[in-house]
Amino acid sequence: MLEKLSSVEERYDKITAMLYDPAVIADIDQYSALIKEQKSLEPVVEKFCEYKRAEAALKESEELLEGGGLDRDFRELVREELESSKALTAKLLEELKILLLPKDANDDKNVIMEIRGGAGGEESALFAGVLFRMYSMYAESRRWKTEVLSANPTELGGFKEISFSVSGEGAYSRLKFESGVHRVQRVPETETQGRIHTSTATVAVLPEAEEVDVQINPADLAIDTFRSSGAGGQHINKTESAIRITHIPTGTVVECQDERSQHKNKDKAMKILRSRILESERRKQMSSIADERKSQVGTGDRSERIRTYNYPQSRVTDHRIGLTLYKLEQFLSGDMDEIIDALITADTAEKLKSESSE
Repeated sequence: MLEKLSSVEERYDKITAMLYDPAVIADIDQYSALIKEQKSLEPVVEKFCEYKRAEAALKESEELLEGGGLDRDFRELVREELESSKALTAKLLEELKILLLPKDANDDKNVIMEIRGGAGGEESALFAGVLFRMYSMYAESRRWKTEVLSANPTELGGFKEISFSVSGEGAYSRLKFESGVHRVQRVPETETQGRIHTSTATVAVLPEAEEVDVQINPADLAIDTFRSSGAGGQHINKTESAIRITHIPTGTVVECQDERSQHKNKDKAMKILRSRILESERRKQMSSIADERKSQVGTGDRSERIRTYNYPQSRVTDHRIGLTLYKLEQFLSGDMDEIIDALITADTAEKLKSESSE
């Protein structure tokens, strides 16, 4: 591991020197790529330098004690320093192990989230709306930007389905654990006898795909136009601005009707289509690697019930890590970090376990 860390440090130093080369500075693409690589290596190099300082302090304490000739008080002081340095080097080594874990290639990407009402009819559509508001407020708290790409609203203010993008640093790395079935237990507004109903909504989190990530042959697309309509069938406009794109090889269908411009709807639909195809390919690859290491949390299986939101008890429970919080209102208002941080910690622990067993 120390050899690997040394090679990372060497690479970092080499990149730093290259960034002062006029030829590199003139090549915008190469310069940007090197800046990005330097930024990714920086936390490892900084932690490794911290480790080397702690190790040097440890050796110095050991040499002083081995040399002898110390008075009693000073010897005790050096012993304390030795124990402190031992604890620090052990701690830093563990942190370095985590930093050296293979990174998810999609962690730096923006995301496209898709929420669909599941079991429960109108109540599930209303819950889909609650989840959309929750993620929008969470994004706002982290200064991320959200944009609705496609929506199918209901008359009562819910969504049969809604797709939206979230753009900002670390968006996918924190939201990827949200894929799955979300269950709500509450008394619907339409319930006259006060009975608690259980409904579900599914959430899919897709890394946003750039054109370079997914090459789509225009000949593989069937593009249809139709009139946009709102909840209850009310026409939004009289032109055929809504777009339906079918990717024939995979059978993937995307509709977008939020914009009045056919061109804008097509751009949004293509953004969703690319991301769905990229996610489909990613899943195929991951399933061939130890069945996506089933032990890890956040597999993203939409059939998996990942979380329950219980209104009568003001409780939110994440079933993957067995964590329950009694602050449902705050959570639904975007205060999600406690559970997301716990999911990231659990995922990291599983990855460390997998690495040590290989």
